[in-house]
Amino acid sequence: MRTIAVFPTLLTLGNLVCGFFAIVVASRVDKPDGIGTDLADTTNVMLSGWLIFLGMVFDALDGYVARLSRTSSGFGAQLDSLCDLVTFGVAPAFLLVKMCHRFAYMHRQAIWVIAAAYAVCAALRLARFSLETHEDDDHMHFSGLPSPAGAAAIAGFAIMFYTLRKDENPLIYARQIDHALQTVLPFFALLVAGLMVSRVPYPHVVNQVVHGQRSFAHVVGVVFALVAIMVIRGYAVPIVCCAFVLLGPARYAWQRYVERRERKESLF
Repeated sequence: MRTIAVFPTLLTLGNLVCGFFAIVVASRVDKPDGIGTDLADTTNVMLSGWLIFLGMVFDALDGYVARLSRTSSGFGAQLDSLCDLVTFGVAPAFLLVKMCHRFAYMHRQAIWVIAAAYAVCAALRLARFSLETHEDDDHMHFSGLPSPAGAAAIAGFAIMFYTLRKDENPLIYARQIDHALQTVLPFFALLVAGLMVSRVPYPHVVNQVVHGQRSFAHVVGVVFALVAIMVIRGYAVPIVCCAFVLLGPARYAWQRYVERRERKESLF
């Protein structure tokens, strides 16, 4: 403890600051009254979601910089888990309550119970990850949904709500889609919470996309995917995040089915 890596530690603390201000901005949203939210509330919801995504950038950079500079330490790992709990556990849980104002108005106790359950599962996920991760791991797969990916799946809807609630939105049924998402999102958050503490394998997207040599077509596909996300980010961000969350259990179930079928065929 006499010396610590300054730059990676500052990046980790930047993650914490993003999570803290995501909670502060979301707290500006008024108490639900059953009528709706004004533009200021919707803007605060959107800003809180982007702050969580900015925390993901700091979280990705601190580990990469620490490994690159060979300054990884137990102190950095513990600090990273504490900061992740705020940004990817408490902040998205609090944001969930604030952006689902219709559900929060009709089910005031249920929404807080769901938010608390999400935060608890994020804490359990991070504690297990700290115990099971070793320095010699290849960091290519996760056991259970990573907490940043779960937070992104929740925060992405904050960006979609802002897009749906804008006056110049061309969608005819934007209001109806908004109401439907507010009803479904709390239950989706429970699914995300359960996947975080599960053993469903998930790929480490950053490492698998960036590390190693890839084909030219792979690079072109990544570029076009990033362009699509930037152009229609109001809809693309939550769709991509939800696809990542749901493809994990779908692929795991398919692999189990194929393995079971192969075992049955081998018996005959």
